[in-house]
Amino acid sequence: MSHSMVGETVEIDGAGNTSIEAYRARPAHDGRRGGVVVIHHMPGFDRATKEIVRRFAELGYDAICPNLYHREAPGAQPDDAAAAARAAGGVPDERLVGDVAGAAAHLRGLPTSNGRVGVIGYCSGGRQSVLAACRLDVDAAVDCYGAFVTGTPPADHPLQVGNLVPLLGDLRCPLLGLFGNEDRFPSPAHVDELESLLRRHGKQFEFHRYDDAGHGFFAVNRPGYRVAAANDGWDRIATFFAAQLGGR
Repeated sequence: MSHSMVGETVEIDGAGNTSIEAYRARPAHDGRRGGVVVIHHMPGFDRATKEIVRRFAELGYDAICPNLYHREAPGAQPDDAAAAARAAGGVPDERLVGDVAGAAAHLRGLPTSNGRVGVIGYCSGGRQSVLAACRLDVDAAVDCYGAFVTGTPPADHPLQVGNLVPLLGDLRCPLLGLFGNEDRFPSPAHVDELESLLRRHGKQFEFHRYDDAGHGFFAVNRPGYRVAAANDGWDRIATFFAAQLGGR
């Protein structure tokens, strides 16, 4: 199989039928395959996130990341857009669901789609990945250290979000969770609570926890990057999506 790919900025229909910016990468060859919606971290629609989208294309998927901050700061640099979004209290949950729905519909509309779409998110995107999986018909979800799926945000938290405990019974697909044992949000106790709730609801899930890893251990451009945890996490993501999305 050729490893050549096409990466480009596109426009998709997001929440409220609003056109928003997105970054899409896909293998250059034909053939049916699954799709992956990447939900970016709180720092925004940045170079590191686009590299993750390209990595999924290299793994054999059509992948797309919607710019969740497009409305607050169209055309702005990622740091400025993220600051504008934080000042507004973050991305409202309903809008997030609509933007991810638009991204999933875009992937399913591609001629190469096998109809199956997964969602993955990092940091705030990890929580949003679980939210999307509770509200939308996606086929697989990955939560990379998403804060406040369980637990309560501190008073000084910049995002106006609550936990997702009331929604967890509606989770519609298998969930892979990857967490650092040195993280505070989510802490090991938060992950324990999430595991207990998912088991109580009879959901299909698989969690992995890493010692000597805190928040952001996948982020190669940040001090919290942990090589062993990130490499093992990527292997587990690849295995999980191969099983759930097919078409590789």
